Amino acid sequence: MPSHLSADRPPAQPPGRGTVDALITQARRLKGEVDAVRREAEGDGSDPQGRWERALCDLALHQLSDLDEHLAQLRDGPPPVPVAPDAVTAAKAPPAAPAGAPHGSLLSRVGSAEWNLLTDEAGWSGELYQILGRDPAAPALTLDELPSLVFDEDRPRLTAMVTDCLVDAKPVDGEFRIVRPDGAVRTVHMMGEPVLDTDGGTASMWAVLRDVSELRRSQSAVRETRDSLHHHQHLAQTERRLAVELQEAVLPWRGSLRLPRRGGPALDLAAHYLPASSGPLIGGDWYDALELPGGDTLLSVGDLTGHGPGATSAMAMLLGALRGMAMTGTGPGRLMGWLNQLLDATVQPALGSAVCCRYRPATRTLVWAQAGHPAPLLFRSGTGRALDAPEGVLLGATSGAAYGQAEETLDVGDLLLLYTHQLVPRQWESPRSSEAGSGGGRAAVNRLLDLAPRFGEARGAQDCVRAVVEEFGTAGREDDACVLVARVTS
Repeated sequence: MPSHLSADRPPAQPPGRGTVDALITQARRLKGEVDAVRREAEGDGSDPQGRWERALCDLALHQLSDLDEHLAQLRDGPPPVPVAPDAVTAAKAPPAAPAGAPHGSLLSRVGSAEWNLLTDEAGWSGELYQILGRDPAAPALTLDELPSLVFDEDRPRLTAMVTDCLVDAKPVDGEFRIVRPDGAVRTVHMMGEPVLDTDGGTASMWAVLRDVSELRRSQSAVRETRDSLHHHQHLAQTERRLAVELQEAVLPWRGSLRLPRRGGPALDLAAHYLPASSGPLIGGDWYDALELPGGDTLLSVGDLTGHGPGATSAMAMLLGALRGMAMTGTGPGRLMGWLNQLLDATVQPALGSAVCCRYRPATRTLVWAQAGHPAPLLFRSGTGRALDAPEGVLLGATSGAAYGQAEETLDVGDLLLLYTHQLVPRQWESPRSSEAGSGGGRAAVNRLLDLAPRFGEARGAQDCVRAVVEEFGTAGREDDACVLVARVTS
């Protein structure tokens, strides 16, 4: 504070050095911990969440660095500043920065000044000259001259703060931008108060000015990354809503179904879609059951790579094509080949897996083909097994791929379970899960086969699907999945 106020009140006592040292130690420890968090947050620069976390860490490090040096300044005492009105002229030659102050430290970014209203003269500390980029040999600017350094749009703010202080004796607390002689733009925070004479009038204005440019840049980065994160979250929510609506429109039925619908031997059908436990987007999984001309039934499940509306719309295209081609009487193997050609010719390449079955109720014959997909599971008389899979690579993996067919004769009461990858979460599979071949882990198959006793007690396909959902529906699943159950009735 200005020295001419020292007669009115005793000088402030410095805080205990031990207390300040302890606070400095805590601030530095926190800096180290925040810096460790910052390093952990480094990663893909395109991730909005990661950018936001790093920006917050940068801001915290700026704040803690300033706190550290503020406390050091408090411990070491203030640098000399011009204070008394009769010393203003001498103060035109500013004191040097304290010895040992590092370049760019807090001591080079916090300065003080006093403007005397009686003599219209000013006194600046050496640090203020550094902040404003002024020649230390030049005279300090008066309050009338100070606005010449300030951005045009910020001058009214500075004028209002100074006027309120000088006229109404209000404290000064505000920011403005300056342009240094070298063209650099800096943001300055000024805090001050009026110095009153013995009659209660304002004799001078005393202020501390701080360069907060880096701090404001960090805060701006936090705002921008937070806004970007919110924008991406909104887009993700919108994409999920669109994908869900499209999927609900495409998946042919829910609950239970009986095909063919008119008399004779039939399949009791039920299916369920299980969304991923984590992640905002819907995948390209599907299930389908379609009555074909002549009374046959087409069963299929499949999965396309990707998530969101793009994957869901591609799934809708593939499912529509499968249905249309199946109505011509084409066998499952040829259907897989045509779907492979279709996917290979799309503008946006994708990979898919699928299993397609054609059931003839008159002979209870199942003809099926697969493309890189888990084989159907057949449950009979309380036990289950995976059907032997014919050859078939992933859809879209290679042009001109050929797909084999397999045939199985079913009995009344037999139950078929078709499913997509990730029905059984990966964490439940053993390290040797690749032994299963054709797209499914051995452990995953075994977990499903273990449901045979429950399937044997079930009253219908819907109860079997409910058992699958109860077993796997609430587990941590990285991706979507579908399950389709078909039971042969008399």
